[in-house]
Amino acid sequence: MLTIHGYKGWGSVVIETACELLGETYELKEVEPGKPGPALDALLALNPLGQVPTVVLPDGTIMTESVAILLWLLERHPQSTLAPPPGDPRRPVFLRWLVFFVASIYPMYTVGDYPDRWVKDEAAQKELKEATVQRTLECWRTIERGLEPGTYLLGDTMTMLDVYAAMMSRWRPGREKIRAVAPRCIAAVERAEAHPVLARILSVHFGT
Repeated sequence: MLTIHGYKGWGSVVIETACELLGETYELKEVEPGKPGPALDALLALNPLGQVPTVVLPDGTIMTESVAILLWLLERHPQSTLAPPPGDPRRPVFLRWLVFFVASIYPMYTVGDYPDRWVKDEAAQKELKEATVQRTLECWRTIERGLEPGTYLLGDTMTMLDVYAAMMSRWRPGREKIRAVAPRCIAAVERAEAHPVLARILSVHFGT
């Protein structure tokens, strides 16, 4: 059984969803990053950066970085349709945009949520946070131009790209502002959100 250290509405959503879709058993240990207490102490002992998700494998191995955890999970379930298999022409496309979500968009929340880590002046903090919003929207424009969404982001089969997009499009600046720059992407994501597993987890984490 996996142990997932995560928190409501945070990046652990994708790992919980992947486990549910793949049939992996897990225990969820809720920990609010930055909130002092035993849960945070336990997380910091595993991951000094205090990031969620942090996952402990059955043999005690510690994994961080959501894409690394996800790819490990997918390797355990090679028959899953949540990612194109090696050799599939869609595989490079899948990998490109999967990493794009976490390399280009995800850091905007690290910076925007804690602007005081980067600049001390309050006006500069406000300006920096707004810059992360504009960068996030530009990244969504890039996805919209770079993909040709069908029923789902990668065509007719739901993949983990849809799960990442479902989670991140609920973060700042919000679904409707993202829809304005990436309407086909959001339409595909909303079709994916009808999947009963994804719908249930999103309801738990985001209330809708």
